[in-house]
Amino acid sequence: MGKLIIVPTPVGNLEDITFRAIKALKECELVLAEDTRTSGKLLKHLEIDTPKRSYHLHNEHKIVEELVVELSTSDVTFCLVSDAGTPAISDPGFLLVRACVENNIEVETLPGATAFVPALVNSGLPCDRFVFEGFLPHKKGRQKRIQALAEETKTMVFYESPYRVIKALQSFSEVFGEDRKCSVSREISKLYEETVRGTLVEVKKHFEHKAPKGEFVIVVAGIE
Repeated sequence: MGKLIIVPTPVGNLEDITFRAIKALKECELVLAEDTRTSGKLLKHLEIDTPKRSYHLHNEHKIVEELVVELSTSDVTFCLVSDAGTPAISDPGFLLVRACVENNIEVETLPGATAFVPALVNSGLPCDRFVFEGFLPHKKGRQKRIQALAEETKTMVFYESPYRVIKALQSFSEVFGEDRKCSVSREISKLYEETVRGTLVEVKKHFEHKAPKGEFVIVVAGIE
């Protein structure tokens, strides 16, 4: 029986990789990568030459069974990585973890980088209790999902692309109220990292005057 190790990778700064992650990536038989080119750059930087295989949103349903067979019939260790952060957190991974658990294949998840944690803590909003919403639907169901959070009392955390940040802040203003406090972090751990705090309207105006760039985490206060 084999083993699956979930390995978080840096969301920006390569120094955020852990010693345990490096050891796992060096010693495993195969690295399952969301994008082998992206992961290849990280492995090259770490001087790791472990073989890679693609495991991403568009093929995971097709190859999960194949991977489970490999892991359940041989004494191998596979590491699963995403392009950045912890696999299965708004990234591929859940299906494989679930399948391994169902087939009694050992799963080990290493602690490490996840973009929403530093954004939440850095927001200055309550982080003892929160809800992680990840990415909102692009079109169908987007407004309905926001409406469902209108009475949420816990701090809410969202991921968003630079192309929809202003749209998201506008929708939040309409549903939660313009004066609702929020914090928007972008490019976490990278050279141009930035966190903007204020009301939804204030933060929206900031990004209307300064074009949004990079990956975003939006943290919104719950209703009081």
